[in-house]
Amino acid sequence: MESTRIGALGRDARASRLIIGLLTLGFAALLAAAVATFWIQRQNEESSALVAHTLSVETSLGGFASAAERLETARRGLLLTANPDFLPVIDDTETAARMRLEELSQRIADNPAQRARVERLRTLLDEYAAYRQKAQQLSGAARGDMVAGFMTDPAVLRIREMRSVVEAMIAEEVGLLRAREAQQRTMQRLFGAMLVATGFLILVVAGVTLWLVRRNLAELRASRAELRYLNEGLEQLVDARTGELKRANAEIQRFAYIVSHDLRSPLVNVMGFTAELETARQSIAGYVSKSDAEGWSAPDATTRLAIEEDLPEAIGFIRSSTQKMDRLINAILNLSRQGRRTLAPETLDLGEVVQGIVGSLRHRIDETGTSLHVDTLPKVVNDRVAVEQILSNLVENALKYLEPGRPGVIEVTGGSDLGRAWVSVADNGRGIEPRDHERIFDLFRRSGAQDQPGEGIGLAHARALAYRLGGFIEVQSELGAGSTFRLILPIEWQSGEEDA
Repeated sequence: MESTRIGALGRDARASRLIIGLLTLGFAALLAAAVATFWIQRQNEESSALVAHTLSVETSLGGFASAAERLETARRGLLLTANPDFLPVIDDTETAARMRLEELSQRIADNPAQRARVERLRTLLDEYAAYRQKAQQLSGAARGDMVAGFMTDPAVLRIREMRSVVEAMIAEEVGLLRAREAQQRTMQRLFGAMLVATGFLILVVAGVTLWLVRRNLAELRASRAELRYLNEGLEQLVDARTGELKRANAEIQRFAYIVSHDLRSPLVNVMGFTAELETARQSIAGYVSKSDAEGWSAPDATTRLAIEEDLPEAIGFIRSSTQKMDRLINAILNLSRQGRRTLAPETLDLGEVVQGIVGSLRHRIDETGTSLHVDTLPKVVNDRVAVEQILSNLVENALKYLEPGRPGVIEVTGGSDLGRAWVSVADNGRGIEPRDHERIFDLFRRSGAQDQPGEGIGLAHARALAYRLGGFIEVQSELGAGSTFRLILPIEWQSGEEDA
């Protein structure tokens, strides 16, 4: 069957890349629109602030111009009527004009041309005030002459110049206001055009993306139907292969049982005859000793050497070999029986299980001076005998392979996550080289110095049991830095491969 590579978003990898590119373009357009909106908003805020500033400057100019006109009107009233009631009005109006001038000076501080005009207004106001105070002191003919020509006196000339300066300042502010309004209109048009372009681009991207997604969804539906068909065939194939593996496993277990059982019969014979040889050797050795004691003829030197040294050594080798073979056969029989044993799942408190194991090993723990701490462990539903065998092997190994001369420390911790429980046995013992991490789980294989009793069966048996319980064992270790073995089991044991 022809296979097609399935991309992240469909069968066509190029279409998937195109969809991702279009989505990226759409997001980039939205981001650009957001940035442009923020920038234009800031520009509008700045323009609005400048417009408000211009209006406030015009207000200050109007206030100053109004105060100057009221000041001149009050001065004329005083000159024409000589009424002293105009004096307070003149003083108050002059104070107001100076306050407006000060406000104006602060508001146009960023405009050099306007600053110069404000300084000119301040000079004109000072000259006006000085002339006014001097004119108020005139009397008689001098006062009459001043009244007769007050329309062209220096005070009036300064008021007229003030008007001209104020009009020039207002004209400049009006020009600035129009320029800022034009800038705002330009920004608004630019913002509108950008929104239209962005909206059009987003519509195009959305349309093309939707079309590609719909096409890919159709391809995915077709792929799903094809995958369902293949899965159905695969499930049947897996079921068939699983049945074959179960039958093969059962056959291997029966074969191992038969072989180990059949090996035991000749082994028992060998062990029996070895015992008889030892008895015969003892009789011959007694005969030789008797001949020596009674002084009659003894065997020659070669025969004596064979009886006293060669024969005992050979019998010792035979006995040790048969004993080792007997242990191996017993181990094979035990593995075969465990593989055929029916599992009986029950609720187990792994903390209690480990505490029971620690209790059985208490004498050895105290003898070696080992510090062993058991943390709170989870509960599982599984076979008690198998779990006890696995954990007992891990704890015993931690005790067995402590580093000489170093106080032993063993930590048993545990937890649960995502439907699985774990128990970790960590020690500070001699450790295992990384290249031997998998080798130690092989049957009859061991690692490191062979100074401890054992046949290399325990960890292989423990891992086989863990697999049967639906879990596994993993190891982390460095030579000379201790080892950590972790048993991982399902919290709820599921039957599925029982006893084919």
